[in-house]
Formats: sequence, C-alpha cells, structure tokens
Amino acid sequence: MLCVLLAAGEGKRMAPLTATRPKVMLPVANRPMIEHLICAVRDAGIDSFILVVGYREKEIRDYFGNGEKWGVSIRYTVQRSQTGTGDALRAAKGLVKGRFLLMNGDMIVTTGDIRRICASPAPAVGVVESGNPEQYGVITETGGIVTGIYEKSTNPPGNLINAGMYLFDDDIFNETDRLVPSPRGEYELTDALIPAISRSELHAVPLESWCDIGAPWNLLEANEDALSGIATDIRGDVEDGVTLKGAVVLAEGSVIRSGTYIEGPCMIGSGCTIGPHVYIRGHTVIGDDCHIGHASELKNSVIFPRTKIPHFTYIGDSVVGSGCNFGAGTKVANLRHDKEPVKIGGVSTGRKKFGAVIGDNVLFGINCSINVGASVGRDVRVGPHTVVSGTIADESVLGRN
Repeated sequence: MLCVLLAAGEGKRMAPLTATRPKVMLPVANRPMIEHLICAVRDAGIDSFILVVGYREKEIRDYFGNGEKWGVSIRYTVQRSQTGTGDALRAAKGLVKGRFLLMNGDMIVTTGDIRRICASPAPAVGVVESGNPEQYGVITETGGIVTGIYEKSTNPPGNLINAGMYLFDDDIFNETDRLVPSPRGEYELTDALIPAISRSELHAVPLESWCDIGAPWNLLEANEDALSGIATDIRGDVEDGVTLKGAVVLAEGSVIRSGTYIEGPCMIGSGCTIGPHVYIRGHTVIGDDCHIGHASELKNSVIFPRTKIPHFTYIGDSVVGSGCNFGAGTKVANLRHDKEPVKIGGVSTGRKKFGAVIGDNVLFGINCSINVGASVGRDVRVGPHTVVSGTIADESVLGRN
C-alpha cells in the first residue's frame, strides 16, 4: 500500500505565515507538520508516498527529496491550480494502483489511527467528534456506515466530522473524473464519495486522536500536543546557575546562559543563545538560530528560526515567524480586558489567551506594544514606541522609522 498526501494548498487562513512557505511546512515541535505525518505513516508500515504539491513546491521537494533520509520512497505530482481536494487527488491518477491511503497534509494523527483505518474495508473515511462541527464537513453514520456528508453548516446534523483521512481503491479515480465544480468553484472530493454513500459502502472509522491545523492559533495546540510526551534531552551547553523544571529539549550548538529559568515542556533548536536571565514558560518552542536576550519572557509561544528577541521583551501565547527582530522592551498583550475569546481579523481563536501572529522578517523598534489579536504581515517595519493593533498588511511601515 502507498500513501497519497495532499500538500498543494497555500493555506490562506494561515496568513501571514504562508506568505513565504507552503502550509504543510509550518513547524510543529521544530519539524514541518507534514514530516510528522510521514513518520506516523511510515511507522504504521507504509513506506511509499506520493506528495501532491503546488504552492511553493520547491521548499517541499528540497526538504524531503526522495525520502531516503526518513527510510521511505517519495514521488511528487503537481496540482497546477488549487481547485479543490478532488482535483488534487486527480493529480495522482496513473501513479496509484490498488488500495491506498489518502490524507490531508495539514493535520496530526497517530500511527495507531493510521493502522486502524488501513485495517478497514475500503472505501473508508476517518471521523472524529468535534465541539465545533459547524467549522467542518459533518458525517452521519449508522452502524459504522456513512449515511451522509454535509459541508460546513450553521446547523450541522451532528458532531461527527470528516477528519480528511481516507482508504480507497483506485476505482475512486472513476468518480473524481466525473466531478464538476461545486458552488464555490472547486472539485470537491466529498462529491466523489456520494455514489459509495448511496450504495451504503463508505465506512466510518473513529479516530482516537486528531489535530487539525487550519489557523495560526492551531499551531499552539499542535505544539502543546507534540510536547506532551517529550523527555529531557540536553545536547547543547547549559551554564551554571540555570534552572530547568520539567522536560526540556536543547539541540546541539545552543547555549543557555546563567540565571535563566525554564519550565518545561519546552523545545529549543540548534544554534540558539538563551539568556542570561531569561524566563521561558511551558509549551514554548524556539526554532534554530534564535536569540532570546536578558530579562525577556516567553510563554506558550512558537518562535520560528532566526528570530531575535533581545532584552526586556515579553511574548505570550503567540506565533512568530522567521527572521524577525524585536526591539528592546517590546511587549505582546495576550488577554482581553473583558476576558472574552481573542479574535483575529474578526475570527474567534476560541482562546481566552492569545497574543499575536507575526509574519516573517518583521522589525520592531524599541518599546513597541502589540495588542491582543494583532496579525502582522511579512516584512513589516514598526518604529519605536508604536502601538500595533488589528491586521497589518505585508510590507507596511508603522510609526516613525
């Protein structure tokens, strides 16, 4: 059996983080999210992959190559325009023979659940219960057989949702060839499932664990899950006077300087300098070649590689892109005064504590204040003592630079 991974989409809801990388290459525990999927599928016994790529495909190809580093075989096919999941699967036609696993590339699942769906009769779809089913495609079933699929609805008929994980035989391509554009102009894979549903042939396979990464704040949840089972692994240098509580992973080539206090779980990449006198709180992930300076504090945040956060800076519950530089004394707010869930661009994160989403290569002057729920585009320049609120477009210039 082989696995087809859908990795062609830009992920517009992940903006501004996807302005410079495909969605599936966003980091979870300092590895691209799709790498976690490839490893989970491999550990379930499948070592042959087809990656359907498109948007910024070179980054995916350059990172994974032929898959040899991971002990798998990877081939690529291109979806030339992002016109739906049904069209993405059609890009793999001719490369697939017999039974195969199909998965969206923007989620985290376990090896156990992969084995479970592979043991099912085909066709099959992975399902999971959700507290907000209106945001997903909802599935109804009776006795493990799917009776209906309903796309996003304000009044969904249940809380069982489509997890974007399927087991098919290659006859599914007969159905994808018949697809016509949906009302939103896309070729929907779910439309190709209707004949199997009408024949009571589509099996619903419950998943025990599933993390969807559809919005920037979901990266916090994905990293929290990924760090939950880590053990302390110190390969860099830790100076005298450093306190480590809980599980901390420190990659080779990094140093934690004296006076720093870290509460795990926490993960720090290679080539980083942390401290002196830094406070890092639980579920923070710091990418390679970062600098966290004197008297700065990080809480439950994801920091992409090559970002500099010098002295007297606070960042809480935020996602920060690569190549950023924070002027000394910059602060990110992460709690509304009314204690309501934080919204970004009018969309609720569902989190009472969330700071900001900051794109790549953003430069802040000293003593900036970033308001709760801010979204800062790539290559933005922010002058000293500037208050940043709302959604800031790419390459904007704020304040006096």
